[in-house]
Amino acid sequence: MTVRLYDYFRSSACYRVRIALNLKGIAYEAVPTNLVTNDHREAEYRAMNPQGFVPMLEIDGERLTQSLAIINYLDATRPDPPLLPRPPAQRARVEAMALTIACDIHPLNNLRVLRMLGHEPEQQGEWYRHWIVEGFAALEAQAQGAGTYLSGEQPGLADICLVPQMYNARRFATPLDAYPTLVRVDAALTALAPFAAAHPDAVAPK
Repeated sequence: MTVRLYDYFRSSACYRVRIALNLKGIAYEAVPTNLVTNDHREAEYRAMNPQGFVPMLEIDGERLTQSLAIINYLDATRPDPPLLPRPPAQRARVEAMALTIACDIHPLNNLRVLRMLGHEPEQQGEWYRHWIVEGFAALEAQAQGAGTYLSGEQPGLADICLVPQMYNARRFATPLDAYPTLVRVDAALTALAPFAAAHPDAVAPK
């Protein structure tokens, strides 16, 4: 059965799922779903995904939504390589870093939030950078003592969330000098094939 990812190339949440699929070695068919032209609001898509968001993953006869729920499913059903450490304290630490990004930074900078602001691009940029700076300051502190990656010596959930957010930070010209650990880890991650293949530039419509 074909695995299908309803995907928008610049969506952070979709980017996370692309990375996870690549790390797990799962081949998939991308179904472009353009957020700018509101493909996700079409009745046909909402019939499959009532929330009308991306990503949505069709796999194992299921339609899964919400990036972290999708990644959790992939890790539960295809446990090699694991995306979370087994020791409970380490697992909680990695999950906390992932949630700092996925719950505290990203939702405030989502496209639908920016649209509701109704400001000029310059003001939207100020809004965007404010929340990245606030979140990255906390994340940099959380990441102290990290190994090669945020999740340890192999990429995991926190790293899957970090790379898309670093991409967004650069898109919106966010200064990153105050976050040397995040910059170091991001550089190590983006050099890995599963992360490079998931980059928006690699999957953007031609």
